[in-house]
Amino acid sequence: MLVFQPLRLGRPTPMISVQSRQFQQIAVLGLGTSGLATARALLSGGAEVSVWDDDPNARKEALNENIALANPATIDWAKQDALVLSPGVPLTHPTPHPAAAAARASGKPVIGDIELLFENASGAKLVGVTGTNGKSTTSALIHHVLQFANITAQIGGNFGPPVLSLDPVLSTTTVVLELSSYQLDLIDKAAFDVAVFLNLTPDHLERHGDIDGYAKAKKRIFRNPRGAQQVAVIGVDDDYGMAIASELSEKDGWNVIRVSACQETPNGIHVIDGFLTDQEGKSFDVSAIGPLRGKHNWQNVAAAWAVARTYNITSEKIAASLKTFSGLPHRLETVAKINNIGFVNDSKATNVEATSHALALLDDIYWIAGGVAKEIQLATALPHLNHVRHAYLIGEAAEEIALELEKIRIPVTHSGDLYTALKEAHADAVVDDLPSPVVLLSPACASFDQFSNFEQRGDYFRRLVLSLAAGHET
Repeated sequence: MLVFQPLRLGRPTPMISVQSRQFQQIAVLGLGTSGLATARALLSGGAEVSVWDDDPNARKEALNENIALANPATIDWAKQDALVLSPGVPLTHPTPHPAAAAARASGKPVIGDIELLFENASGAKLVGVTGTNGKSTTSALIHHVLQFANITAQIGGNFGPPVLSLDPVLSTTTVVLELSSYQLDLIDKAAFDVAVFLNLTPDHLERHGDIDGYAKAKKRIFRNPRGAQQVAVIGVDDDYGMAIASELSEKDGWNVIRVSACQETPNGIHVIDGFLTDQEGKSFDVSAIGPLRGKHNWQNVAAAWAVARTYNITSEKIAASLKTFSGLPHRLETVAKINNIGFVNDSKATNVEATSHALALLDDIYWIAGGVAKEIQLATALPHLNHVRHAYLIGEAAEEIALELEKIRIPVTHSGDLYTALKEAHADAVVDDLPSPVVLLSPACASFDQFSNFEQRGDYFRRLVLSLAAGHET
C-alpha cells in the first residue's frame, strides 16, 4: 500500500531534474545516497515516485522527506512504468531480488541512475570508465587532467557523488563516470562518447554467476552507439582486454586506442619501465610520480592520457597535470612514518590482484590481510610474497589465508581484528629493527564482516596510525 503525505517545503532540490520520466510512475528500490538522489531527481521532473528499502532504518529518511513508500515486490506492476534499482541490489545472481523479478515478469524495464542521467544529459560528453582494478584512480585522473586544461568536467557514479546530484549538465560539460559491473547491468540505452575498459580479473562472481557473466556485464560499456564516432580506450594487458579490442576494432563507429603497462601498442599508448610513449612517439618519465607509482598505475596513466588526447590537450600539458595529481585515499596511501617504519593504507585492495600490486612495490612488509574472501588463491601475488616478513590476519578469511601462506612458510599471526593486527605488526617491526620496514594494510578481501565498506576500514586504520604517531597507544 502506498503511503502518501504532502511534500514539506524545504526538501532538498536535486541538482539534475529527470524530465524524461515526467508523469510516469516509477518505483525506486534501494535508499542509499544514490537511491535518495534518484527519488528526488524523479520527483523534481514530475514523475510519480514510490520508494523502498528492505532495511526499515533506510526507509526513515524517505519518510522524513515525505516520499511515498511502497514495496515494489508486491505493488501492481501493470500501473508502473519502470523500476530503478540501486546497484547493490541483486539483479540476477545469486537470485534476483523479488522486485526485479516482478518488474521483469510484467515486461517493465529495470534500470539504474546512469540510464536516467543519460536521458537528461543529451548535450553533455560522457566518459565511462570500468575495469576490475584502477577505475577510481583512472576516473579521478581523467577528471583532474580535464580540469587542469580548463575543460568543464564533473565526476560521479561508483566513485564520487551520485550522478543525479551533480550540477545540471550543459553541452560544454563532460561527465566522467566510474562504472561498476552492477551499474552497467542496469543500463538500457545509455551510451558513452569515450568508453574506457582497463582490465578484468575474477571479482564479484557471486553477482554475475561466473567470470563470463562478469565479463559480459563489463562489456556493456560498449553496448550502445552515441554519435558518428565513439572512442574506446582498452587496456590490453590481459586476454579479455585484447579480445575486446580486436572485436571492437571490427565494428564501425569505434576508434579503438590500446593502452598497456608492459608491451608496445602501435598507434596506442604504453608505459614501459616508467616511460610513457604516446601516439606521436613522444616519451615522458612517469615513474617518479608518487601517487601513480607501479605498473598497475601506469596503465591508469596511459588510459587517462588517451582520453585527454581526444580533447586535443597537448602531451606536455597532460604531463604537467600528472605532477599535480595528489592521488586517492585508501590506495597505497602513505599515512605516516614513525621512526623508520612506514604505514601504508591500501584498504581499497579488496582482491588478490589489487594486493599483488602493493606487495610488488614494497619491501620488508608487515602485511595486514583478511576480511570477506572473494578468492583465496594467492597465485597472482606469489611472485611478491617474498617481500612479506610476517602476515597478520583478520576477519572471516583468516584461516583460509593462513593455510595458503603456511604452504610457502610465511609467518602468520591470527590477529582477529584491525586494532590488534596493527598493534602486533608495529611491535614486531620495532623488534626486528630493519632499515625501512612497512606496515601495510592491503586486505585482498572485502570488508563487510567487520566494516561497512573499504573506506571505513581504511579510515579506521588511518586513525589508529595517527594516534600511534601522536604518541598514544593503539
